[in-house]
Amino acid sequence: METKAKYVTSKDGTRIAYDVSGSGPALIYITGASCFRKFPPVLKAAKVFSKHFTVYNYDRRGRGDSSDTAPYTVSKEVDDLEALIDACGGKALLYGHSSGAILALEAALRLEDKVDRVIVYDPPYVHTESYKADYEALGKEVMAQLSQKNNKRAMKTFLSGIGMPKFFVWFLPLFPGWKEMHTLAPTLAYDIELTKDFPPLNRFKEIKNPTFILVGSKSPESIRVVGEQIAKAIPGAAFEKVAGQDHMVNEKVLLSTFTRFFGTSKA
Repeated sequence: METKAKYVTSKDGTRIAYDVSGSGPALIYITGASCFRKFPPVLKAAKVFSKHFTVYNYDRRGRGDSSDTAPYTVSKEVDDLEALIDACGGKALLYGHSSGAILALEAALRLEDKVDRVIVYDPPYVHTESYKADYEALGKEVMAQLSQKNNKRAMKTFLSGIGMPKFFVWFLPLFPGWKEMHTLAPTLAYDIELTKDFPPLNRFKEIKNPTFILVGSKSPESIRVVGEQIAKAIPGAAFEKVAGQDHMVNEKVLLSTFTRFFGTSKA
């Protein structure tokens, strides 16, 4: 039976929808581009995580049942996280995947006292000048398609551009959740804003929260390089290449890492 969404209100009045499942330490699950809280892979991951944690699975602004307030800034998404943290008791563990990993790191910087520990997987900053130029060109192409209200094409262009296999992109319209997925294409602009630059390593030196940087051993080289850079910048951060995993990491593999780093109240 589907549960009714809960809501928190961010500082700018945006309503953020979320679901809560499981028991144990509070864990906020921050998803990446093209994801929303009811997307089947997200639901599957949240179900696995909830075996050991109280999982807060939410729709980032502009997605699913959450509202939005222009103009977009990264700070507003951090404000959304602060509202969620307050709703779960004032302190939480954070797990961020892909562009959600960048938000988790930003939250650790700005909400230090409200963040317990942080795990991020595959933070996708650019890593070379040539990659940055290619990504900028991709962003312009996606934005042009969005301006023409061609959400389906924009979503496919973005996913192909970041390296998703062409056959997978071609079959996307057959997947459960595609209708909702392409309707949130305008929020790709937010993910591009988050990921268009090199990692701010000097800022990350200020992170004081225990942090674990994970990258897939089969993830793109750019992500693996960036992950190592970030881990070296954050004082005391742990780093691990997750064997056999690509960008779409297996949630059961992640759970074992969560319990090792976050700890759990369950046996």
